[in-house]
Amino acid sequence: MTIMNTRQDAAPQVSFINDPVIRGIIYQVVAAVVLVVFFVWIINNTATNLAAQNKSTGFEFLWAPSGFDISFKVLEYSRSSSYFQTLLVGITNTLLVAFLGIIFATILGFTIGVARLSSNFIISSLATVYVETIRNIPLLLQLFFWYFAVLASMPAVRNSYELPLGSFINKRGIYIPRPTPDEQFAFVWIAIAIAIVAILALRFWAMRRLEATGKRFPVFFSSLGLLLVIVGGIWFFSGADLAFEVPTLQGLNFRGGVQLPPELVALLFGLSIYTASFIAEIVRAGIQAVSRGQTEAADSLGLRENDRLRLVIVPQAMRVIIPPLTSQYLNLTKNSSLGAAIGYPELFNVFGSTALNQSSRAIECISITMLVYLTFSLITSAIMNWYNARVSLVER
Repeated sequence: MTIMNTRQDAAPQVSFINDPVIRGIIYQVVAAVVLVVFFVWIINNTATNLAAQNKSTGFEFLWAPSGFDISFKVLEYSRSSSYFQTLLVGITNTLLVAFLGIIFATILGFTIGVARLSSNFIISSLATVYVETIRNIPLLLQLFFWYFAVLASMPAVRNSYELPLGSFINKRGIYIPRPTPDEQFAFVWIAIAIAIVAILALRFWAMRRLEATGKRFPVFFSSLGLLLVIVGGIWFFSGADLAFEVPTLQGLNFRGGVQLPPELVALLFGLSIYTASFIAEIVRAGIQAVSRGQTEAADSLGLRENDRLRLVIVPQAMRVIIPPLTSQYLNLTKNSSLGAAIGYPELFNVFGSTALNQSSRAIECISITMLVYLTFSLITSAIMNWYNARVSLVER
């Protein structure tokens, strides 16, 4: 006969207040109540203060005329435009500098990062000096340097420096030719889209062929040929024409072309060069994170140095590079708000400052500005996380 010792097998009894599950629930409920009370108090206090100052709240002001002009805009805008159009101009100006800045910073950062690992002493030393100098100087100070020390010291309009391809630079910014395609050029855009799809399909087929047979296909030259044949052929047979309106000096200013104001150029230079110094370190760390055995294995296969870097090292390093690279893209987008310090009409300068002062709707303008920056960051993170998932290792 077996005697069960039920007293020893039973779970030890704890008091209600010492139960970790109950205590966890209590802490969460208390934290939620405190948070709700805090926000209710903030909202009620704000509403009371606004009522005492005879100020109303709401978003109907977005459809009222703004009454001020914006020096640089991608969209059509005038003094009679509404505050909502002001918001759109600020968003497009921010997107423009963030998009171009990310492209330039990525190209420059990857180049400097690879150069830091070069066996050439001069190249690696120059890359090290660039990284250690640029990333340790505040971004705002660099923006002032580009705007006041470099672009402000340019000659007057009559003594402009002539750049290649019919471009000019002076105190008022950079003037570049404006492309003016005719109506038939729409066929060329369609041809470019078709060529891109064909190149992607060719690259996918070449990768599958390489994995199946080990035979390489000249993707670059084949893609270049596809692009020339498809786009060039349709361009020739459609009779499309693409002319360029070159800026010319007439009187006291240039006529024609596209003017890039010094505020945009200084902000773009500052953001790209500053962020590239951090991206360079991320690239260097990512490449060094790849096991030395991978390089030795590539050497044993007889791969050349360029192929070893392009086919073996960089694809594996990207899995380490992408997460911190995403943070740098987010930083660059948010740092574009520093353009207000040099007068570039980005989102915060236009809507979070000028529109706020004109309409006296501080809560609404600041809330919308914060929501737009949050949306930019979430979209950027979603795209980079999607790409990170595609290049990450698939474990079985």
